[in-house]
Amino acid sequence: MHKCGLSPLLSSDCRVLILGSYPSVLSIKAGEYYAHPRNMFWKIMEIILNIPHNQTYTTRISLLLNHGIGLWDVYAACSREKSADAHIKDPVPNELKTLILNHQDIRIIFLNGRAAEKGFRKFFPDISLQTIYLPSSSPAHAVHLEEKIKRWREITKFL
Repeated sequence: MHKCGLSPLLSSDCRVLILGSYPSVLSIKAGEYYAHPRNMFWKIMEIILNIPHNQTYTTRISLLLNHGIGLWDVYAACSREKSADAHIKDPVPNELKTLILNHQDIRIIFLNGRAAEKGFRKFFPDISLQTIYLPSSSPAHAVHLEEKIKRWREITKFL
């Protein structure tokens, strides 16, 4: 069991929250969201938000926060030997209700992939904020990048 995933990354005025399921083994080791080089998250963000390519992680996070976008995961901890969501066992949910109460400007939650969506629906059925499923940014999710970008552009309507 991993002791914990990553801390939420939000500014006081975040309007959009993107939830993944649980960080990859590489992300936990690096202490960075979407650290796996084949994960398309940062490439998608660069394109839909016009963020310059190849920024440092700190700069990327600052740019997301400046756009009113926060990051976190559905699960705080789980048993998992490999990074694939299919390997998640015994998940423990994050304190999402508390986070939302403390960040009243959040208007919408985007769920990055089916595992995030299923976990959110299971553990947080009473959260009334609008949620939108997005195809996973993971390379394991075999949707072409162009299609992912098209779907992820929905985020920009809420900024």
